[in-house]
Amino acid sequence: NGSGKTTLLKTIAGLVAHEGRILAGNEPLHSLPPHGRRIGYVPQDLCLFPHMSALDNVLIGMARSDLDAGGRRARACELLEMLGLDGLAGRRPDQLSGGERQRVALARALASAPRLLLLDEPFSSLDQPTRSRLRGELTRLQRDLALTTLFVTHDLAEAEQLGDRIGTMRGGTLTER
Repeated sequence: NGSGKTTLLKTIAGLVAHEGRILAGNEPLHSLPPHGRRIGYVPQDLCLFPHMSALDNVLIGMARSDLDAGGRRARACELLEMLGLDGLAGRRPDQLSGGERQRVALARALASAPRLLLLDEPFSSLDQPTRSRLRGELTRLQRDLALTTLFVTHDLAEAEQLGDRIGTMRGGTLTER
């Protein structure tokens, strides 16, 4: 706790000021505004809009999409289906379980077709069976979408299951494990 994990993710996403460079591959991100970085971000608290349906929460992730309204809706429905939520598209967050809310937030992050997905302790508030199931779903999504993911967790088992490379943060310094 307090090592700077969330700050690191927010910095990569362009949500906090920083000094220095941020590169994705060889492409500089540090000079781009947050919406120009093509990053999907799922914060710890999920930040779902409580007055909006699951579908509308996913659609908001495509606000800057080149797709027309019909294309955005079709893509949002495809993401909800991919995450097993197609029958829940009309429900508000307070009508969903914790795992369902988590999957809506993940669908919203994927809606913009990101090059990089940032996940900040996404499963920390879930019970063990739900965590295990969602880890499997995330592993499948990473593989199917060939999506680079930076996943922050306190759970070593999650890190080992989901990570190709694992790092540890202490006092704002990231070291490879």
